[in-house]
Amino acid sequence: MGEFELIEKYFGRAPRRAAVGVGDDCALLDVEPGMRLAVSSDLLVEGRHFLSTVAPERLGHKALAVNLSDLAACGAEPLAFTLAISMPRVDESFLAGFSRGLFALAERHGIELVGGDTTAGPLSICITVFGQVPPEQALLRSGARPGHDLWVSGRLGDARLALEVFRGTATLPGSAFEEVRRSMECPEPRVPLGIALRGLATSAIDLSDGLAGDLGHVMRLSGVGATVDYDAIPRSTVLAMQSAELQRECLLAGGDDYELLFTAPPSRRDAVLAAAAEAQVAVTCIGGIDAEDELRFVDGQGRPMDVAARGFDHFA
Repeated sequence: MGEFELIEKYFGRAPRRAAVGVGDDCALLDVEPGMRLAVSSDLLVEGRHFLSTVAPERLGHKALAVNLSDLAACGAEPLAFTLAISMPRVDESFLAGFSRGLFALAERHGIELVGGDTTAGPLSICITVFGQVPPEQALLRSGARPGHDLWVSGRLGDARLALEVFRGTATLPGSAFEEVRRSMECPEPRVPLGIALRGLATSAIDLSDGLAGDLGHVMRLSGVGATVDYDAIPRSTVLAMQSAELQRECLLAGGDDYELLFTAPPSRRDAVLAAAAEAQVAVTCIGGIDAEDELRFVDGQGRPMDVAARGFDHFA
């Protein structure tokens, strides 16, 4: 099977939103008047971002999910995406599962594939997503202010716990392992929540590199500090049963959660909860934004905790 036959068989689809989609030199997108284009790219490399044991269908899901999560953090509505993939060889069983998982998630979020590239090489996947958002309603990392609440969606740490099981540093029974493994391999992008938070959230970021590291990005760009109630950070029953040290590593530095971390004024708490209910996503207030440029952790009684944590860095 050649490159162009591969594209047509597994990725060729008739355009819907795009004026011109897969098959030409460029995709052409019509953006609605009064909307701003939101664009983000993520590269997934075998052995770095995913294990060789992952099911192709789950890999297709995750490859798109991590990009949709960026649109969610901006409050953007998904429009289209491109796919660049390198593979050691043409494996039709892999491609069938990968494209099935990819398009199943794409259909749920109304986003379509409009082009890309394929080549021979080590297995790696790069997706670029395009979305639209009203300029004055785009969620950014730079809007957090002292006194604002700090919120997080879903629960954190399960993806990192699954990785530790794969590494052999933690053990779980079969059903518990499958629960956390699904969090690692099939994250759920919070696109409806991001859209629902337009006009409510003052800043937002998706948690891809760990709570401590990603919150640090918000603090730096907003020129603020933060206090986090460690005991309030939502976690699964499976993670809560692990050692205190492992819990801390998974919750604060784990990465791969793809939940939204966002801020909002205390006066908008009821509105935030209503938006989350509309999006059918649980949210938890885990602290607040401070004027002093420092990240502090306290326990449920407000007592300071000695916590040293940083986010994931590929080159650290």
